[in-house]
Amino acid sequence: MQVGSLAGVGLSLDGAMRAQAATKTAPSDHNCILIWTRGGTSHIDSIDPKPEANADVRGEFSTIQTVVPGVQFTELMPRFSEGLSQFALLRNLNPRNGSHSIADAIMHSGKPFNQTMTYPCYGSVISKERGKRNSLPPFIQLGSHVDRRKRAGLAGYLGLEHNPFEVPGDPNSKDYTIRDVTPPGGLPLTVFERRRQALALLDTLPRKDAEHAGALEATDKFYENAFEIISSPETKQAFDLSQEKDTTRDTYGRNYFGQSCLLARRLVESGARFVTVSDGGWDTHSNNFKTLRNKLPYIDQGVPALIEDLQERGLLETTLVVWMTDFGRTPAINANSGRDHSSTASYIVMSGIGTPHGAVIGKTDQTALKVEGDEYHAEDVAATIYTKLGIPLDTHHTAPDGRPIRMCDGEPIPELMG
Repeated sequence: MQVGSLAGVGLSLDGAMRAQAATKTAPSDHNCILIWTRGGTSHIDSIDPKPEANADVRGEFSTIQTVVPGVQFTELMPRFSEGLSQFALLRNLNPRNGSHSIADAIMHSGKPFNQTMTYPCYGSVISKERGKRNSLPPFIQLGSHVDRRKRAGLAGYLGLEHNPFEVPGDPNSKDYTIRDVTPPGGLPLTVFERRRQALALLDTLPRKDAEHAGALEATDKFYENAFEIISSPETKQAFDLSQEKDTTRDTYGRNYFGQSCLLARRLVESGARFVTVSDGGWDTHSNNFKTLRNKLPYIDQGVPALIEDLQERGLLETTLVVWMTDFGRTPAINANSGRDHSSTASYIVMSGIGTPHGAVIGKTDQTALKVEGDEYHAEDVAATIYTKLGIPLDTHHTAPDGRPIRMCDGEPIPELMG
């Protein structure tokens, strides 16, 4: 396994293990911003190019040098190339799956897909283990770009109250309103208070059996949280991007993705524990290069801006930033100028909470088809995230049938532990 860094040396296993042990005592104020680009963002056309490969593999984009000697990105990633000193890149992630809905379930939980059991995603586990700081939901998802067909990105057996507070819409739009935060139609909060009282009255009715009672209690908790969110000044202030300077908004990019990243920073700053920024449109079976010319510049602007902003505000020590996607794309370019799903190669970008800056970990083969040498998997990504957030990996939860289920089956990735 190769590890690149600004210092030009790799991390020792002993040093990584010591850092891992120290991180296990992380305080409970640690946060996470997960950036999810749904569809399978092409690694070979972004952060793992193969300039020496044949033209039918390397594609249309040229490469540029990053701040780490010998490491190149494509021409569409100039800010990433300059900002590699602020994050780590894992190039030897084997997703072991090439199906969208299943990939979402696996990558958001670090658990193998199970048709009969919905494993909770990272944000739901954090919600369960850490709870709320204030009136803000502990787990918020911006955008609706997580594939729910296999129940990805949900709380599963942890219960409805730990599902993400999902906020659709475009925060860059002038007409952006927050569903369940801004009352629809301008209705006064007194109307919602009367509805809450009505629900409380219904709650006094007898509940026939324990199973239904448990489901109703979860639903009650969900609506109780919704009422609190609706009426909270803290929530409205956290979602109000007009309080940001124009220069700050410009730095992130005046587009859906950039403003979502900015909103995520505001939310963790205001008390949310886990925020998912979801972005769709990355399934490039056709017009791969045209699509990426349009979309990658948003990522290239928004992610480095987020990391730098967190750093300047002193939040990067307590906030983990992770960018990941379903899987990578194949080296072969198909007849529609697209790339298909790769189940053998993908990547993650990580920054914050002691993640080493400028580290480039692992590699793929000469065509980016598969990992070469040591490899990591979704469960190891999960273990890394949980360890950095201070959640013990031997944590167990209880399934609906009473069985104990271990939260995580992987091991932290030493090169990402600092």
